[in-house]
Amino acid sequence: MGCFFSNRRKAEKESQPEGGEERPKQYSWDQREKVDPKDYMFSGLKDETVGRLPGQVAGQQFLIQDCENCNIYIFDHSATITIDDCTNCVIFLGPVKGSVFFRNCRDCKCTLACQQFRVRDCRKLEVFLCCATQPIIESSTNIKFGCFQWYYPELAFQFKDAGLSIFNNTWSNIHDFTPVSGELNWSLLPENAVVQDHVPLPTTEELKAVRVSTEANRSIVPVSRGQRQKSSDESCLVVLFAGDYTIANARKLIDEMVGKGFFLVQTKEVSMKAEDAQRVFGEKAPDFLPLLNKGPVIALEFNGDGAVEGCQLIVNEIFNGTKMFVSESKETASADVDSFYNFADIQMGI
Repeated sequence: MGCFFSNRRKAEKESQPEGGEERPKQYSWDQREKVDPKDYMFSGLKDETVGRLPGQVAGQQFLIQDCENCNIYIFDHSATITIDDCTNCVIFLGPVKGSVFFRNCRDCKCTLACQQFRVRDCRKLEVFLCCATQPIIESSTNIKFGCFQWYYPELAFQFKDAGLSIFNNTWSNIHDFTPVSGELNWSLLPENAVVQDHVPLPTTEELKAVRVSTEANRSIVPVSRGQRQKSSDESCLVVLFAGDYTIANARKLIDEMVGKGFFLVQTKEVSMKAEDAQRVFGEKAPDFLPLLNKGPVIALEFNGDGAVEGCQLIVNEIFNGTKMFVSESKETASADVDSFYNFADIQMGI
């Protein structure tokens, strides 16, 4: 009767290639698909329309450099994107998990969504932006901002893949690292600016296959007024709690309120703790504490004369049975808004 271990050694010996050399070990990282950096770069182009379709970038880093008079469309999510030394270009960037960094660019018009946005040594840029953190400009002039306004069928899933919330958008809260006394290096685009007039849709047959819309009511990111001057002294805070239909309910409420002439000022998606709820909801906090464990809340600020009453009517008529926090009166609404967004900004480091 043979020994088990001797039999195993014999089998291993027989499995070795001739010459006594052992096969190299295979590791998981050796089996990954090789990435060609050239597939994730546009460089040195002039007078061209180029792009990447959904699924062609799939979370990789991307580089755009030394392009002139080009229309560039990245219809996918990515890790980070750097744009260097580009002139007179139109650029669309799908959701970017990390940072978008413009350097030494001029006369460019862009629509993009990202976690962090930074501009350095640039002039005359127009940016329709969704940014989860405070956008930063440095040593730059004549930078104009508007709210992200774009749709195509794959975009919502790309936001999730990039780890971005469509409700966390600080597009108008700009920080200038190098302010000049008496001058303003940045401004907001007119509220009635038509996105397609600045960032036109692609014209090549390949890119036209992506079904794009720039209509405000179809935008994946809710179109907000941001830090523009409010039209009224009356605002209303609504907080929706996590559930199966929270995003759909938030969108429906926005559509109803905007349809009645009120303005969406800002939105936020953030997790709350019991002490946060106590500070924001006051005496009503115990009603909402059990809901906080289900996930992040979505907060909406609406503005306009009669916003509180109008919002209460819509919530009661359309969302009856869905638990939400809605400001009780015009007198308390401003304090509600300030309390929630102060807490949210601190938590998100804004």
